[in-house]
Amino acid sequence: MDALLQGVTNLTWQSFVMYAIGGLLIYLAVKKDYEPMLLLPIGFGAILVNLPLSSVWEFEGADGVLQVFYNAGILTEVFPVLIFVAVGAMIDFSPLLRRPKMLFLGAAAQFGIFATVFVVALVGEAFPELGIDLKVAASIGIIGAADGPTSIFVASKFARQFLGPISVAAYSYMALVPIIQPPVIRLLTTKNERMIRMDNSEKKISKTALILFPIIVTVAAGILAPICVPLVGLLMFGNLIRESGVLERLSKAAQNELANLVTLLLGITIGATMHYEKFLQPITLLIMVLGLAAFVFDTAGGVLFVKFLNLFSKEKMNPMIGAAGISAFPMSARVVQKMAVKDDPQNFILMPAVSANVAGQVASAIAGGMVLALVPWLLAA
Repeated sequence: MDALLQGVTNLTWQSFVMYAIGGLLIYLAVKKDYEPMLLLPIGFGAILVNLPLSSVWEFEGADGVLQVFYNAGILTEVFPVLIFVAVGAMIDFSPLLRRPKMLFLGAAAQFGIFATVFVVALVGEAFPELGIDLKVAASIGIIGAADGPTSIFVASKFARQFLGPISVAAYSYMALVPIIQPPVIRLLTTKNERMIRMDNSEKKISKTALILFPIIVTVAAGILAPICVPLVGLLMFGNLIRESGVLERLSKAAQNELANLVTLLLGITIGATMHYEKFLQPITLLIMVLGLAAFVFDTAGGVLFVKFLNLFSKEKMNPMIGAAGISAFPMSARVVQKMAVKDDPQNFILMPAVSANVAGQVASAIAGGMVLALVPWLLAA
């Protein structure tokens, strides 16, 4: 009888708090349709790992099934880079190749990462009891890229102890793009600026250019920031499969079967890192707040960069497309287009916004690589 009651006697109030958090994530996924492919598995994983004497993480001194997934997929960075293969196979870089200057917008929209790293590092110095060093600060700052796999990749190297809250923050804010970005954009732009119209013409991009682009980007990124090759290289590999035209079955498999399976395993494994002993800490709330700040800084950085360019350009750009330079594809581009139509029903800036959004996909991966390279160098200096 005592064996049967072990589960009941080992229940704690912290367990019920985590059940509520897991339930909230599942609610947001099902009812609100916020990143359901990830928030639902994460929420259920959080419930599983917080069951009393749960064997999904550890069983009779051996690794449980979710810890096996964690060791094989997260610690080795296999899951995040496989997601990048799938994402690369989904992305059409034609809009970016039509407007190459949008690469600068993608880069500018990563400003929030480095601004947040600076702020978090200061917080860590002011409150050493939180255990925030430069590596943890970098892991929190990368949330601003609005790129879940990159956040996981960086956190798995620099801040494994905070992988759960960092991952939840990254994917939650990606889902909340339509809520977070519009107020920031409106605060930084005037109605006249939001009504600026842009060229929507679609010139044809040759197949040769589409094939060469992922190869050139991989080589350039590998030379300039070698540590980002797992991210950028696998993203571009997925895109090369798509654009080659001779691997249609593999392209579809990457976009569907691979993406679905890895996302499923990634989500529930991240959820399994959310045991209450690690998750119910003051730093979790701090990570959520600072992650939001990084997201806001990234959005603001993109908008302000376009406004700066407009000071010297005859052909003005709509500042809102700078906000689309984050990696949340294609949600951010859709938000920008929706705001443009609200101020001017005839203003269609979707394709320029998509161009900036695609640029953000590449820039976020490179930014992640730069963070991984710069932080150890700064610590050694």
